[in-house]
Amino acid sequence: MLKSIEELRAFRQECKAAMDAEGKRIIICGGAGCVSKGANRVYDKLLALMKEKNVKFVLSLEKEPHSDNVRLKKSGCHGFCEVGPLVRIEPQGWLYVKVKEEDCEEIIDKTIVKGECIERLAYTENGVVYKEQKEVPFYKKQTRLSLDNCDKIDATSIEEYLAMGGYTALEKALFEMTSEQVVNEVSESGLRGRGGGGFPTGRKWSQVARQKNFPKYVVCNGDEGDPGAFMDRSVMEDDPHRLLEGMIIAGVACGATEGYIYVRAEYPLAVARLKQAIAKAEELGLLGDNILGTDFCFHMHINRGAGAFVCGEGSALTASIEGKRGMPRVKPPRTVEHGLFDKPTVLNNVETYANIADIINKGAAWYKTIGTANSSGTKTFALTGNIKNAGLIEVPMGTTLREVIFDIGGGMRDGKTFKAVQIGGPSGGCLTEEHLDLPLDFDSLKKAGAIIGSGGLVVMDQSTCMVEVARFFMNFTQNESCGKCVPCREGTKRMLEILERIVAGKGRDGDIEMLEELGEMISAMALCGLGKTAAGPVLSTIKYFRKEYEAHIYEKRCPAGECQKLKTIEIDPELCKGCSKCARQCPVDAISGKIKEPFVIDQTKCIKCGSCVSACPFKAIKER
Repeated sequence: MLKSIEELRAFRQECKAAMDAEGKRIIICGGAGCVSKGANRVYDKLLALMKEKNVKFVLSLEKEPHSDNVRLKKSGCHGFCEVGPLVRIEPQGWLYVKVKEEDCEEIIDKTIVKGECIERLAYTENGVVYKEQKEVPFYKKQTRLSLDNCDKIDATSIEEYLAMGGYTALEKALFEMTSEQVVNEVSESGLRGRGGGGFPTGRKWSQVARQKNFPKYVVCNGDEGDPGAFMDRSVMEDDPHRLLEGMIIAGVACGATEGYIYVRAEYPLAVARLKQAIAKAEELGLLGDNILGTDFCFHMHINRGAGAFVCGEGSALTASIEGKRGMPRVKPPRTVEHGLFDKPTVLNNVETYANIADIINKGAAWYKTIGTANSSGTKTFALTGNIKNAGLIEVPMGTTLREVIFDIGGGMRDGKTFKAVQIGGPSGGCLTEEHLDLPLDFDSLKKAGAIIGSGGLVVMDQSTCMVEVARFFMNFTQNESCGKCVPCREGTKRMLEILERIVAGKGRDGDIEMLEELGEMISAMALCGLGKTAAGPVLSTIKYFRKEYEAHIYEKRCPAGECQKLKTIEIDPELCKGCSKCARQCPVDAISGKIKEPFVIDQTKCIKCGSCVSACPFKAIKER
């Protein structure tokens, strides 16, 4: 156990010296995307081959490493999920993409033994081969702060975190700054909550710090329930000590002695990594009683979420930790005054805490040089949808949508055209081509009728039906409504019924106006943030794609051709040979005709299943 600042510094220096002395390293991405594509099999194959070929190697950080040894390790998510499994070779910085087990022998023989780069495994775009990761367009425009360690360290090793400068910010907060100075530094940095609301973090901390009611609590929202979002998951799984350090510093700043991390139950690896990190930190004396020989005590706890999206709301989350049903309450009083166990509580999300160490170490002035005047720092986004380069990215606040989608994301797949992007998850809104040069920051997005939210970016092309997008998100939100307040419970249900009727080809005159009226009512009257933003996807798609709604309602047609019930399946009499295969495949006997004469489809019977389309050998049947 480390009992003083001197012991911590000495141990950190040992860890850093050991990491600096490592020679060749094979770093395999251990993120969920790469693992699903076979990263673990690649790791096992490389390990087996090194044993077979008598290559000297180590699997963990050694106190006295030998430069001849090859370090084989799994890191966290590298971000570029689209081309995984990813393997990086250090110290050269070469990045290999889409690595398979059969590539492993060549990696050992050519790269490790001979020191040659295998260009066929390097990322290639428009005929250009990018050997080094830092030169790949996907990474070049990023600025990784909260994700900086994820692709570099072994998440299970506190020694590697220390070697990268870990816990120097805690050291500074404990021994060189007063609690008030810590709060002021965070306030001056301009850091705003990354969970979606964008509330100034320093202001929240100062409100808790001045409360006279004890004990106080520090709570982390790691619920991350947005569909397609995995930013917080990456930090918790791949760099858990960064989160812990940020929370402990919050405790120092606000006078709290207990921390709670609320993690969604669907993140078992995050829970396991956090438990391990807490145990390691306690073992070294960085958590627990009298941290580093001071009077400051801080204990950390983990709570698994109950699977409810509404528990991402502050008061519902604290109620869930207390063992109650996760339902929001009327405010005020707010969480800063009466939060967990009715005590003053600092509540931020994972990414917010992940920024704290850098702010304390490098200062508020440095942090404000990144981002915009009112939105300092960076923001992580989960880039998904109909885009070439899907993955996890981190960019300075103020980066435009065009840069994210076309420079980092590589543009649309299959040569299709950009149509819209859903930002902020089910609580967000859609942005269109006219917003491509819009800066991604809190204020600009709010003016456009959208929110950053937790950071989900779902990119859509011309084949996407915007009415179906609105229906999908409304279905999600309606299912996740806790039902406590009437506007959300009943209003979202009515909106969903209307949307389902429209995509089924049964829309009526006045449906659009009713959706707008219900959406505005729910936004104004709902109890919590879930309800207040539930109508966002619907209202924004009506605003920018009203003609699609009108085509569904008045023409009984889906312009994108996505809504099954609005498709028309017809037989081209010029191409039909009268073979009857389509009629034999139709499950509802909607097709009739005579052999060797064109067959016809009874549209009143047709259920749009498409079985006739796939059965026709002459491609005479078309979906319109």
